[in-house]
Amino acid sequence: MSTRSRSRQIRRVLVGALLVAAAATAVPATAQAASSVDPLLSPTTLVNGALSTFGGCQSPVREVILVCTRLETLTTQSPVALALNPVGTNIVVLGAGLFPNGTIRPVLESRLRAAQLLAQQFPFSPIIVSGGVPQSGVTEARAMRDWLVANGIGADRITEEGTSRSTVENAQNTNRILAQRGAAGAVVVTSPDHLQRAMVDFRVAVAGRIPIAGVVAPF
Repeated sequence: MSTRSRSRQIRRVLVGALLVAAAATAVPATAQAASSVDPLLSPTTLVNGALSTFGGCQSPVREVILVCTRLETLTTQSPVALALNPVGTNIVVLGAGLFPNGTIRPVLESRLRAAQLLAQQFPFSPIIVSGGVPQSGVTEARAMRDWLVANGIGADRITEEGTSRSTVENAQNTNRILAQRGAAGAVVVTSPDHLQRAMVDFRVAVAGRIPIAGVVAPF
C-alpha cells in the first residue's frame, strides 16, 4: 500500500470513528429504548460496540487503533459483542503477578471476579486465561483456571495460555488460539489502568480480523 493510499485509509477510518464517538452525546431514542428493555445494552455499550467494529478500532492500522481506542469509554458493563454472539465471542482474562507461593494477588482476583460475572451471564462463551511467569511452578494461567473452576465455572470452557510474559505476548499468543478456533471476537478483561493498553495490543495482534472489546474489573 502506498503512503498516499495509507493516509487516505487512515483519514476515512478516523472520520468514521469520530462520527460514532459523537453519538455518545446524542444516542437515538430507539437505542435508549433498547437499553431500557435489555439490561445488556446501554448508550455506552452501544457506542463502544460501534467503535470496536466499523468505528475504526477493527483496523490493521495501529495509528487508527490508537485514536479509536482512546474514544471508547471504559466500563464494567457487558459488551454488545457478547449479547449478539455469545458462542463465537471469547472472554479473555489477563494475568497479573502471583505471590511467590503461586497464589493470586488481589488485583488478579478482581479481574477473575469480573470474568466470573461475564461467564455466568453468558454461559456458552469460551474463556481464555492468559499469563505465564510461574511462581512455585504455577503459571498465572493455571492459577486463574483453578480459581474460576473453584468458583463454579466449568473447566471444559477454559483454555490456558500459560507462556506470556507481557501484555503484547498475551495478545499475540491469545490471537493464535482465537484464530485456530475461528472466534468471531474477543472481550478482554483486566484492571482499569491496564485495559486501554491491552485493547490496543490485542487489536494490533488481530490486525482487523475480528473485533476486540473490553471490560474493566470493578473492584
